[in-house]
Amino acid sequence: QVQLVESGGGLVQTGGSLRLSCAASGDAICLAAMGWYRQAPGKERELVAFMTNYGSTYHADSVKGRFTISGDNAKNTVVLQMNSLKPEDTAVYYCTARSCTMEYEYWGQGTQVTFSS
Repeated sequence: QVQLVESGGGLVQTGGSLRLSCAASGDAICLAAMGWYRQAPGKERELVAFMTNYGSTYHADSVKGRFTISGDNAKNTVVLQMNSLKPEDTAVYYCTARSCTMEYEYWGQGTQVTFSS
């Protein structure tokens, strides 16, 4: 069983930055990819960014140029650097990971990003 633990959410103002981190733990971990989804109030969960164990990355159009995903495959960690934040980025951000067999998908508990006026 793989567990994902997120950290780094919080309050932010327009134009601010936050750094979300996620670490996977468990026995005999082999992850094909790690990434981030988010879910805003009243909206469906959407993919924000992911990174494969080969280093390929994907960023949703809505965050391209503002958010950057990076990670350490050896340590099974992934980071989402979020810059130039906008109010519409308010959401619960979930870390996710896919097993190397592609059979299993794991989810973190979520971390809240909230704008303060």
